[in-house]
Amino acid sequence: MDIDVRGPRFGAAVTTLVLAIVLITGNIWLLAWQTLAFALGAAGGVGRSPYGLLFRKVVRPRIGPPTEFESPQPPRFAQAVGLVFAGVGLVGYGLGPEWLGQAATGLALAAAFLNAAFGYCLGCEMYLLVRRVTVRTQ
Repeated sequence: MDIDVRGPRFGAAVTTLVLAIVLITGNIWLLAWQTLAFALGAAGGVGRSPYGLLFRKVVRPRIGPPTEFESPQPPRFAQAVGLVFAGVGLVGYGLGPEWLGQAATGLALAAAFLNAAFGYCLGCEMYLLVRRVTVRTQ
């Protein structure tokens, strides 16, 4: 079942805000929250992530029905990529070195910002590239 394209972009906007606050404050608990949000999105799809649920229950009723849809697999893969970066960020902030946490969080922030601001999902593009490569090698 395809998903409303506005949902992942909304989630990316919230993620951008959360990760920017993490970079400014170094708050490991907020990064842990974002890691959990990525994990839920990777495991159950973006519609089951906290930001996806917020979009579906609060935002979507106010902006009307969708006019564009997309496959759920690329955004789900993007959530898994975000989970990896946030996990590395947790290790860096929690165990050191702190620059590792900052770098991983900064990379996740850059990807989320690209999606939120321009609708360009790096993780989705990675998914499509992996699919092309695996289809050709089989």
